[in-house]
Amino acid sequence: MDAAQQEATARARELQRNWYGEPLGALFRKLIDDLGLNQARLAGVLGLSAPMLSQLMSGQRAKIGNPAVVQRVQLLQELAGQVADGSVSAAEATERMDEIKRSQGGSVLSNTTQTTSSSGAPTVKRVVREIQSLLRSVAAAGDIIDAADSLAPTHPELAEFLRVYGAGRTSDAVAHYQSHQN
Repeated sequence: MDAAQQEATARARELQRNWYGEPLGALFRKLIDDLGLNQARLAGVLGLSAPMLSQLMSGQRAKIGNPAVVQRVQLLQELAGQVADGSVSAAEATERMDEIKRSQGGSVLSNTTQTTSSSGAPTVKRVVREIQSLLRSVAAAGDIIDAADSLAPTHPELAEFLRVYGAGRTSDAVAHYQSHQN
């Protein structure tokens, strides 16, 4: 790889970090490890070709162009968290991945039946994801962190909120919320 290609790859990975919170190679590798997938299966669940997934992972492409694929990534991240905490078995995870694969996606803020509690109220995770999506639609993670740093001296609570909900992982934000409810 020549210097120009290395620079383009570094730039793409930095854009990914800003848009998605981390380079897609790292994000996809976590999903592969956490859910026991290979790259071909992950590509299939996401609705991407294997070459496109490879290009995103290697930094040859920076952006996921299809919002439905972005939503599937978020759903897989949630599923990986549930597998890790033991609330979803491996068999259930396989079923859920098939459901995710069939999902048409749509707006990240759209309502789905899996995001409401038995009372019909949105779950904490759903509300957290909507807040994250809203914040990330107006600014990149790095910009949100910069804003939090500038607010910290005068508004520490707001700065913490921005760091956790605007630039953090969904599972960390849910844990943060739950720890402040007790």
